[in-house]
Amino acid sequence: MNILLLGSGGREHAFAWKMTQSPLCNKLFVAPGNAGTDSIATNINISPTDFEAIKKLVLQENIKMVVVGPEDPLVAGIYDFFLNDESLRSIPIIGPSKLGAQLEGSKEFAKEFMIKHQIPTAAYDSFTKETVEKGCRFLETLQAPYVLKADGLAAGKGVLILQNLKEAQQELRSMLVDAKFGAASSKVVIEEFLDGIELSCFVLTDGKNYKILPTAKDYKRIGEGDTGLNTGGMGAISPVPFADATLLQKIENRIVIPTINGLQKDGIPYKGFVFIGLINVNGEPIVIEYNVRMGDPETEVVIPRLKNDLVELFVAVANQKLDDVQLEVDERSAATVMVVSGGYPEDYEKGKEISGLEQIQDSIVFHAGTKTENGKVVSNGGRVLAVTSYGNDFQEAIKKSYQNIEKLNFDTMYYRKDIGFDLLG
Repeated sequence: MNILLLGSGGREHAFAWKMTQSPLCNKLFVAPGNAGTDSIATNINISPTDFEAIKKLVLQENIKMVVVGPEDPLVAGIYDFFLNDESLRSIPIIGPSKLGAQLEGSKEFAKEFMIKHQIPTAAYDSFTKETVEKGCRFLETLQAPYVLKADGLAAGKGVLILQNLKEAQQELRSMLVDAKFGAASSKVVIEEFLDGIELSCFVLTDGKNYKILPTAKDYKRIGEGDTGLNTGGMGAISPVPFADATLLQKIENRIVIPTINGLQKDGIPYKGFVFIGLINVNGEPIVIEYNVRMGDPETEVVIPRLKNDLVELFVAVANQKLDDVQLEVDERSAATVMVVSGGYPEDYEKGKEISGLEQIQDSIVFHAGTKTENGKVVSNGGRVLAVTSYGNDFQEAIKKSYQNIEKLNFDTMYYRKDIGFDLLG
């Protein structure tokens, strides 16, 4: 069948890489895609939120399935758009309904869902411009550090963790009164800080049945030793070494099952990925946040470890037959290291020619922010490439990625040299 994949990052290149291996995939279109997807599929220059242009393409190219990579089209309601259109209704969307996407689209909605379904999470309250001073007083009741989260989508940058009460109060006013993150911070959730080590749990659900995908851990900060500004992610490893059978059982029983059951009880249509951001506090898993799609760069280590035909899995999701599928996972570890543009996550330049791609051996390069220009691959974003490798353990996998990154070059190129540093010893 012909399939349309929406998105343009490393996550989408990883999906495309896996989906094009399937005999069920006749032709893959990626909108808008990047230089990596361009080499294995057909890029179409359409925004993932331009639903009318997507409709036209789907009907014109006889597309039989749409896989949604990023969160924006989901929060904007692409699932509902297809469902409410006579000519599109029969075409499955891999991704939740607009209501289901509120698990990521609104921090407050997610918190209320967790409290309602008794899913362990941090204590919280939410505030608006009108209640900003009440929020400042609420901060005084908490212990440092203070966690402020913009309620809406802020491209992974709307969370602040501050050590100083006065600074936290100042930032709260900046978010609510001065619209620091635009409309995303018209409401702010303040929650208690949880001290532990983070990991990500990925679930694929057909709305009734579910499969838990391999665990992963990503590294958000730009600087080594997890310092500096938050980014979309600087690297990831899978599986997570400390996620033993006991912890995984707790995650499934206390978090995954109540989440899937909660979606059903609340009548929320949900066929797609649930990304559960967790923190392990003394062996107890607690939910930090939900995302309604796969993470990036976690996809670049989770998908390569899946032995199953990805399109077959998506068909099972569409037909609510996921319980018929046996998940097969590669025993090896996978690690990915993000190569970014100098200056990211703040101002950076695009259009830098990338050399050395043809010299990569024993690693997979997933393109994130790239495009093809006059036959050459150039940088086209803050996060440019993700170099993924397999190994018997994560150290071996990381070592391979670093060896291959040394063959790559573009002006101002930067990467963290300590991915996995906190898991050693």
